[in-house]
Amino acid sequence: MSRFVRLLLWLLGRLPLRALHALGAGLGLLWLRAGFREARVAAINLRLCFPELADAERAQLLRQTLVETGRTAAELPWLWSRGAATLARAIRVVEGEALFLDAITTGKGVLIAAPHLGAWEALNLYLSRTAPVAILYRLPRLAWVEDLINRCRGRLGAEPVRAEAAGVRTLLKRLKDGGVVGILPDQQPKVGEGDFAPFFGHAALTMALFPKLAQRTGARVLYAWAERLPRGAGYAVRFADLGGAADAAAMNAAIEGLARACPAQYQWTYKRFGIQPDGALSPYR
Repeated sequence: MSRFVRLLLWLLGRLPLRALHALGAGLGLLWLRAGFREARVAAINLRLCFPELADAERAQLLRQTLVETGRTAAELPWLWSRGAATLARAIRVVEGEALFLDAITTGKGVLIAAPHLGAWEALNLYLSRTAPVAILYRLPRLAWVEDLINRCRGRLGAEPVRAEAAGVRTLLKRLKDGGVVGILPDQQPKVGEGDFAPFFGHAALTMALFPKLAQRTGARVLYAWAERLPRGAGYAVRFADLGGAADAAAMNAAIEGLARACPAQYQWTYKRFGIQPDGALSPYR
């Protein structure tokens, strides 16, 4: 199955990025019109997080969100199969690159907080070509899916690391050795592996691992994302120093600021508030 899907990804990846983004936009609009799960979850999240918007404004943001979600899916064959030189040309802008390069030279380790914003797979490929990087990931349910993802993400040199005890030890070692570690910090952890902290004014179970890694290693913390440019023009990789990640609340506040600046490209289709404190019901039920 893994070989078959890789072949399919390669074939789809022969299409121009602009064509894939157009296909993805159509896919997202189909999800919206058919009332698929992605559209329902995104509508709930936008209602929770942007209560100040008028209904018409929120409906427009929902439409834009589904378009960008479709593009996120459709661009994967291109990002996972194209050569390094082609991918490098697709990175049109690198904002704050000096922050990243200077952080590497300190030798104290660099901890990259990469929210579900824009094309995080494009960001992974940029990081891989710039420095040795370890990427934390949650174990998929199917072994062939793990094999596929690790092959695609690791083909330019990234080191995929499982989100488990042995993986955490690996991340600690990489940071203490002055390496680069990338983590999606807004992925909801399991109960007992995180803390509740405000996110857009609502309690969100937030991973405790990222702040703990920062505290234990003294690594430089940077936030990074790859904004998708219009009309398939490529990507703008951006780095920002937002004051580190002292705790879950500080980390969520930083991510919220980034999501507000580019709301349509944030992953609102994810059940970010699925686990609530004190046994409260999930808003998605």
